[in-house]
Amino acid sequence: MAVLRGLCLTIALLTLSLVPANAQQTDTPPENIFGIVEGMWFPEMTCDLNPGWERIIFDWGAHQPQSAEDWVPFLNIPDEWLKAANDCNREIVAVVKNTPAWATDGIPGAGVPRGLYLPIDDPDNVWASFMRRTADYYASRGVKRFIIWNEPDIAAGTYGFEFEGSLEDYFTLVKVAYLAAKDGNPAATIHLAGTTYWHDVNSGDRLYTDRLLERIASDPDGAEHDYYFDALSLHIYFRTDTVYDIVGVYRDLLDQHGFEDKAVWITETNASPNLDPDWPVTRPQFQITLQQQAAYVIQAAALGLAAGAERIAVYKLYDQSLPPGGESFGLLVPRTGPEEPLIPRPAFSAWQTVIANFNGVDAAHLHQNERVNVVELQHTNDRQTLVAWSRFEHSTQVEIAATSDKAYLLDYMGNQTMIRPTDGLYTLTLRGANCEDDEGCVVGGIPVMLVQPYGELTVTEITPENRYTLTALAE
Repeated sequence: MAVLRGLCLTIALLTLSLVPANAQQTDTPPENIFGIVEGMWFPEMTCDLNPGWERIIFDWGAHQPQSAEDWVPFLNIPDEWLKAANDCNREIVAVVKNTPAWATDGIPGAGVPRGLYLPIDDPDNVWASFMRRTADYYASRGVKRFIIWNEPDIAAGTYGFEFEGSLEDYFTLVKVAYLAAKDGNPAATIHLAGTTYWHDVNSGDRLYTDRLLERIASDPDGAEHDYYFDALSLHIYFRTDTVYDIVGVYRDLLDQHGFEDKAVWITETNASPNLDPDWPVTRPQFQITLQQQAAYVIQAAALGLAAGAERIAVYKLYDQSLPPGGESFGLLVPRTGPEEPLIPRPAFSAWQTVIANFNGVDAAHLHQNERVNVVELQHTNDRQTLVAWSRFEHSTQVEIAATSDKAYLLDYMGNQTMIRPTDGLYTLTLRGANCEDDEGCVVGGIPVMLVQPYGELTVTEITPENRYTLTALAE
């Protein structure tokens, strides 16, 4: 018998005809938990995408290029960006990083700020002064969430290196940021930097975040200040199934260290399409088509929710100033000049479909065997969305028990079709995944989404010779 695994999740959908007559309605729309990284370059297209939040780099060195007396935020974050986001009901989440040269004895950009270990009210603690002023200045502009730096787990000499301090330095960076930001805006929230997971795993080291959480929990003043952070950030790329596994690892770490109330956010995820005919990229592994990128963002959203992620963002809308042949993650095709038209990739429509349909979920479960993933989303308006895809190279079928006389199918581009059950069942064909000899099935096959009123779930996966029933786990 196939091995099955199950878990929890969160999502929503807008097909009003599927809401049961006795379902409770509310005038308050569900929170839009899905985001985009750096949508500010093209605000109208970002509004069309309709993310609930946007991550933008707040560059310390650009805000204060010459001294602590400088304050030129418009060089990095024009108010027009913030207004455009506000006009589309999009929250800005700031990544604060890049030490100015005058503020460090180390490497400009990556160096430990001078005076970091001084009291936060000491003017020579330049990081505290900057975070206090930043939180105060941006409070009236709607920005209260601050991610402290980026990928401090990457060591010097490795691609992606951004912080040369020790783990103790990074802990102090977070602690000072929390205390100073609260001085500037008591409503400010602090997020730990996104980390990569694989750098430690591939080197056989204990996870950076595990060691960091241990250090935070040991701080004698931590409990008084809610342990200096509100959420943990993750960066997860390429392999569909790792989204569920990695989120679970970090959720377990938070719980083990006593931080059950802290949230997990996926602040970057994607599978960059190097096989885009309009922007080909040569790389040795992960040969990803445009269709696979679109499939990935849907699968990542479903699995992230199933594993307990509170918010999820795609990296990113557009690759700014990318040289020809440079690796492109964007939901838009890169341009070599401003005169070229903007071309959305299929993943743009796929992420738009997620945003329109995967909000407002109060529970979610993953049902899995060796061939199939099915994520069950239970919506707050008594709707059920089932996201199903093949995990291997062959097509397969699933039978889903009907809960009413009709349902809707959504494809990865957001197209919707009404269907009727046969003998109380819907039969869905799941196309096989594109698989590589060396890497296996990195991204699952094209997902199919079935939407119906909530009811008891029975899913049967059918192979040519066998039938495997996947049943919902007990709460």
